[in-house]
Amino acid sequence: MKRSLLTLVLTGLAAGAVQAQELKINAVLITWYHQSLDSSLRKNPVAPGSYYAFGGSGDAMRENGFSIRRTEIYLNGKINDQFSAAVVFDPKENSPIILDAAITWKPNAQVELKAGQFKPLQSYEATSIGSPDLLFVDRGQFARRFGDIRDRGVTAAYTFGDKDMSLKVTAGVFNGANRANDANAQKDFVLRADFSAGSHKAGLFTLQGVTDVKDTTGLDIVPGQGAIDTAWGLGAPTREAILDHKDKTTNLGAYYRFAQGAFQADAEVVTGLVGRRFGTLAATAPSLKRQHLDQKFMSACVSAAYILAERHQLTFRYDLLDLNAGDDWYTGWNPYTQTAVGVARNADYSPRFTETTFGYTFALDAKSFRKANFKLNYILRSKNMLQPAAGQTGEQGGDSLVAAFQVYF
Repeated sequence: MKRSLLTLVLTGLAAGAVQAQELKINAVLITWYHQSLDSSLRKNPVAPGSYYAFGGSGDAMRENGFSIRRTEIYLNGKINDQFSAAVVFDPKENSPIILDAAITWKPNAQVELKAGQFKPLQSYEATSIGSPDLLFVDRGQFARRFGDIRDRGVTAAYTFGDKDMSLKVTAGVFNGANRANDANAQKDFVLRADFSAGSHKAGLFTLQGVTDVKDTTGLDIVPGQGAIDTAWGLGAPTREAILDHKDKTTNLGAYYRFAQGAFQADAEVVTGLVGRRFGTLAATAPSLKRQHLDQKFMSACVSAAYILAERHQLTFRYDLLDLNAGDDWYTGWNPYTQTAVGVARNADYSPRFTETTFGYTFALDAKSFRKANFKLNYILRSKNMLQPAAGQTGEQGGDSLVAAFQVYF
């Protein structure tokens, strides 16, 4: 959204909230220092068409030095007992960016309607854990690649039960543009169920997305997908097949969370079709574009945290994201390990990435970790996101040590 729209939204929200005398403003600032534990992370080029998302800006997770990771301002206004509005924006330099902007109507304790721009309910970590409450310096791979995005849409929710045991069912439809080409005529339908009972939370979520691009033949380029390249030979799908496929995009995931006293643990697993989140085919394999129309991804993440003596917290996370879980491609040879039949690459660039994070958090405020804390994370990564530099062979290093300081007010 443009700055003029940002000003209009904020002004309207502030005016309504001030009239109702209920406007709440909060902000979070997170800075960090990143130290590469292997020089290849700083110097080596990213693997050809790597799917790997470093988190934050790519430079922040590759170069040694200081970086501002997050600057988020939250405005929450209650118009009356049924209507409320919320805006989250990032005041980046001279061009503020709206992250969330939504109006919520809650006619009673069970029903909730929400419209605006916000995350489309994919991933527990991305949509239920706010930036001030993150256990680690950044989100997991699926959350930051697919879940931590914004789109414009509307949702309707109904809650069964009460605060002791409840089931919330939410359905919605979004533009489906996400961070891709906003001109694409796309729609994403989402459905999510969240169950809560005491120390336990669990849920299921799905996304079903298609594009309604007109079914015509003879197109060289499908919006947001790119051209069909002859390098794929006879195995490549036709333009008609791509159009008929509707660039289908799906998620199907489940999560479980346990939190009691000083201990908490989370587990999440997600699978689905990569779809339009990456272009249809690659001119040079591997690339950022998917290798097959039916290419599937799979993600699994587990984490745990334990608080020692009020201010000290130990954290652990294992995170897997495989962006071609079915090993699907159109060539007669593996494009991630070969450049042609019988011609091996200098490393395996299969888009299967793992992260193991060991962390420590110190709360500067004994009453709340979120108000002010210091995090120290060691991130052990699989090495296939980098390609060998001159004189190197095989997979290269990519581990990091990150120190982050957070203030929330």
